Amino acid sequence: MLTSRIRHRERRLSILPGFAIVAAVVGLTMAACSAVSAQNEPPATSTSTAKSDRPSKGGSSTGAAPTHKGPPNAEDGVLPDHTSAFDTDLPGIAKLDPALRKAVQEAETAMQADGIRMQVTTGWRSRKYQEELLQKAIVKYGSRKKALEYVADPSKSHHITGHAVDIGPTAADDWLQRKGNRYGLCRTYTNEIWHFELATTPGGTCPPMTDPTR
Repeated sequence: MLTSRIRHRERRLSILPGFAIVAAVVGLTMAACSAVSAQNEPPATSTSTAKSDRPSKGGSSTGAAPTHKGPPNAEDGVLPDHTSAFDTDLPGIAKLDPALRKAVQEAETAMQADGIRMQVTTGWRSRKYQEELLQKAIVKYGSRKKALEYVADPSKSHHITGHAVDIGPTAADDWLQRKGNRYGLCRTYTNEIWHFELATTPGGTCPPMTDPTR
């Protein structure tokens, strides 16, 4: 009787290692399957990351041309009345050449000390804005050739590159013609008393004006 119990226990003990091996194999197989499944799953994306990857409706912040439909607006450089050279929140001022913007700001400050209030009527313009101005001039003057005497072609406009400003009122234009060279600012066209560019060094002599009508 005792001998039979001993043999039965020996058989149970001999079976246990087999079960252990089988369990280990099953466990490794399940782990491998889980790893493969994880690799095939798309990476999780947070809500904030997904939103930041979407393009802005207002266009990029790198100065790219506006893509909106409709007539030119502030995004194209259209400026409201009484715009100051210090209104750098407006694209028409912000996208001016930095050296030109600084010179106009210095001139505006000095002009105010002389009792004259200056405004920038036009600074930087988009190609769309410049093209619209040219088309209006063509209608007004009856031909493209005549219109180009008053409005530059978009491919040649210094407003598009941010290297020109139109200033008002007339008292401010007169002041700049007399004292603008102190800041490097010069009137550059014979037929536009309001058009100024950074055409000399501060305190230098302005170059002769060009005549677009010729």
